[in-house]
Amino acid sequence: MAYKRLGDMLLDSGYITTDQLTTALSLQKDSGMRLGETLIDAGYITEKELIDVLCMQLGIDFIDLTNVILPTDLTQTIPKNMAKKYNMVPVKATPDEVFVAMSDPMNFIAQEEARTATRRRIVPMVSTKLAIERAIMQLYGNEGAARAIEDMRTEAANSTATGTDATDVRFAGTTLDAEDEAQSAPTIRLVNSIIERAATERASDVHLEPREGDLQVRMRIDGIMRNVLTVPRDLQSSVISRLKIMGGMNIAERRVPQDGRANVRIKSRDIDLRLSTLPTIYGESVVVRLLDKSSQLLDPKGIGLYGENLDKYHRLIHSNNGVLLIAGPTGSGKSSTMYTMIRELNTEQVKLITLEDPVEYNIDGTNQVQINEKTGLTFSSGLRSILRQDPDIVAVGEIRDGETAEIAMRAAITGHLVLSTIHTYDSLSTIDRLLDIGVEPYLISSGLRGIVSQRLVRRICPHCREEYQPSADDLDLLGLSAASGEKFYHGKGCPLCFHTGYRGRTGVFEILVIDRELRRAIAENAGRDAIRMLLERADFATLSASVIKLVHDGVTTVEEATRTINTLE
Repeated sequence: MAYKRLGDMLLDSGYITTDQLTTALSLQKDSGMRLGETLIDAGYITEKELIDVLCMQLGIDFIDLTNVILPTDLTQTIPKNMAKKYNMVPVKATPDEVFVAMSDPMNFIAQEEARTATRRRIVPMVSTKLAIERAIMQLYGNEGAARAIEDMRTEAANSTATGTDATDVRFAGTTLDAEDEAQSAPTIRLVNSIIERAATERASDVHLEPREGDLQVRMRIDGIMRNVLTVPRDLQSSVISRLKIMGGMNIAERRVPQDGRANVRIKSRDIDLRLSTLPTIYGESVVVRLLDKSSQLLDPKGIGLYGENLDKYHRLIHSNNGVLLIAGPTGSGKSSTMYTMIRELNTEQVKLITLEDPVEYNIDGTNQVQINEKTGLTFSSGLRSILRQDPDIVAVGEIRDGETAEIAMRAAITGHLVLSTIHTYDSLSTIDRLLDIGVEPYLISSGLRGIVSQRLVRRICPHCREEYQPSADDLDLLGLSAASGEKFYHGKGCPLCFHTGYRGRTGVFEILVIDRELRRAIAENAGRDAIRMLLERADFATLSASVIKLVHDGVTTVEEATRTINTLE
C-alpha cells in the first residue's frame, strides 16, 4: 500500500476540512507536536476518530489495554526509556516479532529504533495515549521498583562486607528524569519510581509509613488511600534519607518533625513536592504532597462551577471590596478555588498580594509572601504590613484566629477585596465561627461579602461509564424515585480507575451572597435559626442540593452522593 500522510487520510475520511488542516499544520510548526496531537488539541478531531482512521487506513489493530495484563518479562524487549520517549509499550513477543501498542503508529523512527533494540520485526498496534501511559507505568514501574529493592539489598550486603556506608554521596541529585536511570543508585531509582507513579496516577499525596516489619507506601488518589508498595524494613532508612535530602532536610535529625520541598520534572510537567516528616515508634513517617504546576491555571468551570453558582462567583470576585471566604474541611479543594480566583483577578491594573503558608504555586504578576512564624511573620502581622503596601486585592491563606479575621474585615471596610480560606462545615457555621473567635457582629455584617462552601465529589470514570439502576433505599435517601424514568450512571470498574468506577473529582459548591437582610440579621446577632430561615426564603442552593444535581447530570453516582451528604449531616 502506498504511503499516505495522516492529513490526507483525515481529509479523505471527512473528519477535517482543508482549512482545518492548514491551521493545524501552522500550529504544529509553532508547537513542535505531532499532527495528530495538534488536531486533537485544536478540537478538530477526537482521539477515537484519529484511531479509527489509523486502523482503517494502515490496516492495523486497536488494542484495549485496560483489559490486558502485560507479562513482566516484556520489559526485556523494549527499554523503559524508549517506551516513555515514544509512548509505546510491548504487548506480546515471539522469537521473530514484537507486538507494540503505540499512540502514534505512523512514527516510523520509533518503530525502527524498537526493531534495532529487539532485533525482531515490529508489529504496530494502536491504543489511546492515556492507556499506554498507564500500561508503561504498570509494566516498568512495578518491575523497576522490585529490581531497585533487590539492588538495594545487594548494595547493602556489599557495603557491610567492605565496611563502607551505602548512603553516602549517592543522594546528591534531585533530578527525576535522569537520562540513564540504569546508572543511578538503586535507592534513587526506587524513590523516583514511587514519585513518578504517584504523578501518573494523579495522586495528591504519597504516604511512607514505617511499621514493625516493613515500610508501607500508600497513595491518596481521588481522596481515597491505596496501598501500592511495601519496602523491606532494612531498606527503610535509605529511602527516608533520600527523600529528606531531596527536600533539603537534615538527615541526621530524626527526633523532631521537619518540612522540606523539592521540584521535579516528569514528562514535561513541573511538579512541586512538599515533604513532611514525623517521628513514630518505628521510625520517621514521611508524607509527600504533589503539586502539579501544569494544572494550577484552572478556570471556574474546570473546578466545577457552572449555572447560577458561576454567576454568583463572578459577582463576588469582581466586587470592589469586602471579604470573600472559602470554607470547607481539609482536602476539600479550597486552595484550588482560591488560586482560580487569583488567576482571574491578577491583571496589570491591580496590585495583588498573597500571604500563604506555604506558597503552593508561583504566580507571575503577584507579590507572594511566605509565612515564617520563627521570625514573627504570622498571618496577623503579615496582613498589617501588607495593608501598608497599597494593595487592591489581598489573598490570605487561612484565617486561624480572631486577630487575623478582624484585620481582614477592617481592610475590607476601607476598600480592599480580601480573599481567604477558613476551616468550617458550611456557610452558616462560617458565620458562627467568626463570632466564636471574637469578631464583632457589626464588623462581620459590614465586611463580609460572601462565603463559598465546598466539597470534592468523585466523578464517574469515563472509560467504564454505563447506565444502571440504584437501589430504592439509596434513591430514597436523596429524595429521588426510580419511577421518574430518570437515567442513572455508574462506572462498572476498569484498570484505569483501579476498578472503583471513579476517576477524578469535581467540586460541589454552596455560595452565600450576603445581602441587605442578612447583613441586618448578622449585625443584630439574630442567631443561627433566624439566618437559616432567611436562607430558606432566598434562592440558596445548599451543598446537598448541589450534590444531587450532579447525580441528575450523570457526573457522579447515587452512592457517592449519599456518602457525601452523610458527611454533611
